[in-house]
Amino acid sequence: MRDRAVHLRVWMGCLLLGFMSSATHALVVRDDRQVDVVISKPPQRIVSLLPSLTETVCALGQCQKLVGVDRYSNWPDSVAKLPRMGGGIDPNIESVVALKPDLVLMATSARGAERFQALGLTVLALEPRTHADVQRVLHTVAQALDVPVQDSDRVWRHIDAAVNAAAQSIPAQAKGQRVYFEVSRAPYGASESSFIGETLQRLGARNILPASMGPFPKINPEFVVHAQPDLIMVGDSNLADMRTRPGWQNMHAMRTQRVCHFKSDESDVLVRAGPRMAEAARLMAQCLTDPAQTNAASDSSKVKP
Repeated sequence: MRDRAVHLRVWMGCLLLGFMSSATHALVVRDDRQVDVVISKPPQRIVSLLPSLTETVCALGQCQKLVGVDRYSNWPDSVAKLPRMGGGIDPNIESVVALKPDLVLMATSARGAERFQALGLTVLALEPRTHADVQRVLHTVAQALDVPVQDSDRVWRHIDAAVNAAAQSIPAQAKGQRVYFEVSRAPYGASESSFIGETLQRLGARNILPASMGPFPKINPEFVVHAQPDLIMVGDSNLADMRTRPGWQNMHAMRTQRVCHFKSDESDVLVRAGPRMAEAARLMAQCLTDPAQTNAASDSSKVKP
């Protein structure tokens, strides 16, 4: 009987040690749904369904753990070979599940989080919209991936320093310009409260879209005509549509060609709240300083050899 009692105590001790070890490795991370996500061990198979989150994973040195991404993730080049899981808003649930990821990163606005969880997948929903959000998301993803917090701090310091450097590169006479930044057709613009608007403010520009409109409001094209911005920033794909809008050709910025049109890869950089905001600040600073140079660079990329 005494031997059995000894064996029982040993067995219970081992069980307790195993439980304590498991609990030690488990991590609870709160995402942007205000959901506490339990991550039992450092993820080795990650699916990312938002380009800015894909770029964040890679900026933290964890690109090799990505096994699938959304159709829009295209940086760094190494993600090009990864399977595509549909759009960020409408992911292909069956394809994601088939990859057997131990972590799915997605936007809070995307569909499918509850379905993924019902199928046993761990979901972390994050959607950075401001500079503070980008810093916080870097830290949260680093936590979830078991990356030292110093690494996320290093990435943020690089972004912050690059934005400051871009601001210092702009001559005094180029400061204070009133800017309209168009994000996509409809049209949708970037207001003062968006991460794009925050970058413009740090660069010394004034945004014609107030924070009260929300980060990325759908606007009436007549609003821009009445606002008469000094400078317009837009992607190449939106430029042709912009020229056909009633009254736009008569705007001072259009008549004097103070319109910076960015090629598609630059537009990707500009509209993603993530590690490449440093490059985005440089592009905006160049536009504020010399719109013609920005457009020449964009046009030269289209010249066929």
